[in-house]
Amino acid sequence: MTQTADALIIGTGVIGTALAFEMSKAGYKTLSLDRNTQAGHGSTAGSCAIVRMHYSTFDGTAFAWEGYHYWRDWADYLGLPDGADLAKFRQTGCLTMKTEANGFLQNHMRYSAELGCKYKELTADEVQARLPIYSLESFAPAKRLDDPEFGQPNGKRMGGAVCWPQAGYVTDPALSAQNLMDAARLHGAELRTGVEVVEVLQSDGRVSGVKLANGDEIHAPVVINVAGPGSSKVNAMAGVLGDMTIKTRPLRQEVAHVPAPKGFNFEENGTIVSDSDIALYVRPEHGNNILIGSEDPECDPHHWCEDDVTYNRDFTDQWTTQAMRYAQRVPTLGIPGQARGVVDLYDASTDWIPIYDQSSLPGFYMACGTSGNQYKNAPIAAKMMTALIDYCEGGGDHDAEPLQFKLPYIGRQIDVGFYSRKRAINTDSSFSVLG
Repeated sequence: MTQTADALIIGTGVIGTALAFEMSKAGYKTLSLDRNTQAGHGSTAGSCAIVRMHYSTFDGTAFAWEGYHYWRDWADYLGLPDGADLAKFRQTGCLTMKTEANGFLQNHMRYSAELGCKYKELTADEVQARLPIYSLESFAPAKRLDDPEFGQPNGKRMGGAVCWPQAGYVTDPALSAQNLMDAARLHGAELRTGVEVVEVLQSDGRVSGVKLANGDEIHAPVVINVAGPGSSKVNAMAGVLGDMTIKTRPLRQEVAHVPAPKGFNFEENGTIVSDSDIALYVRPEHGNNILIGSEDPECDPHHWCEDDVTYNRDFTDQWTTQAMRYAQRVPTLGIPGQARGVVDLYDASTDWIPIYDQSSLPGFYMACGTSGNQYKNAPIAAKMMTALIDYCEGGGDHDAEPLQFKLPYIGRQIDVGFYSRKRAINTDSSFSVLG
């Protein structure tokens, strides 16, 4: 069987479905492909879906601040019929501890101030008033359980934090991708699930479509790789790795799920917390639980995977390490005997900043390397990618003259070359999930 489309989108995670929505609105006949049986059921489903504004680079901050507005106005952005079952954005704020590791957040505050993004500095006493379950002893640098000094304070006290009050999280990330796909369908987008791309087709020096495992060929002049942790495999199929200084590969991650301490309703009164002193981030979860993720300190091993299929889906001692590190901050935390949470993959780039770019193969584009921190940016990344595809397909040379793109909500113009596959490794990056 042979199908045709204007653009093929490989992947139906939150960025892939957002791209289907934005491109179909722009007039493209899109066809989205995914080997999963439902949109949003890849790594998006395992995301903590945190929507925060603070990044260690100005461009990252501007993009995330822009991205927030789409989640705030989710129903209006989608335009789905009244009564549609929509993912919900819960605005809890994000409290980020000031530490030496993050430069006491001086750059983060400077970028936010320049962009008009609200934040508030908190003293240590104000942090404890907000989170009375917290102990503010310092434990840096972060350690693992087998370190003889694990759990021993270093004699210092945390100096305070910065709160970004408009931050929050999306309650059902898989549903958010399904919302986007439903909205895309209203504009003519099509979807095929349960299919696997095994070959990227080429003709006359440019992409011409894909071949599926069942033998079907789908022809299109534009193909976009939004395959998440499978992106490196798809890029290899397309033969576009040669000129990329930034590459991607799947990285295994664990997120612990523990009950809140007795006597404190973390779901209602807690907040997202980023704490580089113990190298963890947390957020409230339904049922008065807490999700605990690693901020990728040197002591936590990186488990790089050969592919996005054959990896260990069982919990390891990393789960216990994360739960116990958080218990340093919350001494009354109860840690269950049975591990619960998520084991999934990041699509990690070399410098943990995404690739939103064309490739060396005309017509083949990449929205990948999202490194666990780009969920929040899906709508604006999709708008930008649509503009980039228009620019390149219209004859623009993005490598020589990068697209300049105006962020609609905040009115800032950004250089899309910041996300180039050929960029120098960005030394301002945190080289972690923080981006």
